[in-house]
Amino acid sequence: MVRGPIDFEKLQREGVPFASLPAGEKVFLQDEAGGAMYLVRSGLVDILMYGQVLETVGANGVFGEMSLIDDSPRSAAALAATNSEVAILNRDAFLRLVQAEPGFALYVLQILAQRLRRLDDSLANRSGDADSG
Repeated sequence: MVRGPIDFEKLQREGVPFASLPAGEKVFLQDEAGGAMYLVRSGLVDILMYGQVLETVGANGVFGEMSLIDDSPRSAAALAATNSEVAILNRDAFLRLVQAEPGFALYVLQILAQRLRRLDDSLANRSGDADSG
C-alpha cells in the first residue's frame, strides 16, 4: 500500500486532535487569530477570500499554515465543501512533527511555493490584461 505524505494513524497515536466537519461548516474566518493548521484526512475544504474560492484543499492537503508560522491573523477563510475530517496541529505539535519528520516541513514549503506561484501567475495575467486593454 502506498502511503501519502502524512501519516494520520501516527498523528492519532501521538494524540493530535481530529475533527469531523459537516459540509458547509466554517473552520475559520479571514482576520481571525490563527493558532493551528489543518491536515485534510478526507473530504474537501474551500479556502475563500471575500467570498471567492481561491483553492479547494483535498486529502493530504494542508491549510492554515501561514498564521501558524508567522503568528498573524488568518489571510483567508476556510469552509468545509464536503463532509471532511481534519487533523488539527497547534504550534507545539507542528514543531514536534517538523523535528521528527523533516520531510513534512519540505512538504509544507512545497505547498506554500505552489500557492505563491499561482498568485504570481494570476498577478502576471492581470497585468497583461491591463496592458492589452
